Amino acid sequence: MGDAELLAAWHSGDKGAGSQLFTRHFDALYRFFANKLPDDAEDLVQGTWMACVRYEDSLRKAASFRAYLFAIARNELYRALKGRSPSDEVDFSVSSMIDLGASPVSIAAAAERDRDLLGALRAIPIDAQIVLELHYWEDLSGTELAEVLGVPQGTAKSRIRRAKALLAAALSEETPVVAGDAMDQWVRSMRAKVALKSP
Repeated sequence: MGDAELLAAWHSGDKGAGSQLFTRHFDALYRFFANKLPDDAEDLVQGTWMACVRYEDSLRKAASFRAYLFAIARNELYRALKGRSPSDEVDFSVSSMIDLGASPVSIAAAAERDRDLLGALRAIPIDAQIVLELHYWEDLSGTELAEVLGVPQGTAKSRIRRAKALLAAALSEETPVVAGDAMDQWVRSMRAKVALKSP
């Protein structure tokens, strides 16, 4: 059964369908939140699932269930971050997780180079961090990413390029410069190193 059908069945009261959908997407959602608000990741995953059912009608307009899911997750993240900020005026295109004082992610990275990359991801603006994580870790297509961000597809591609440049600039001077395909592979490889939790 496809994701949309499972969501509809869950909305109609089929708890088994909800459980299957949850299990299918839990790791990706948890990873999305764990590299930003690790202490709240489980609550944010739950909030995202509740919103999925509440706003099920929006799924019809979505490019895919994953785009729909991550658009909701992004909204949940922004809501949580605004709640922690002394001011409701948080500019996610400028502020980073470090700027907002979020606690560091407890990831047992084997190499200092990997820790540098995760630190650099957390040091760039949150919008850019989300773009890179969804692009590299969740393999969202350009169309899906554009939908999550609420922008045209060309703009989404520009944001990927800009986010890559910001990440390269944020890497410490001690970290060897990595570009092109090597950078892409390195960032993709970090997906498995971000702490995951089983449902």
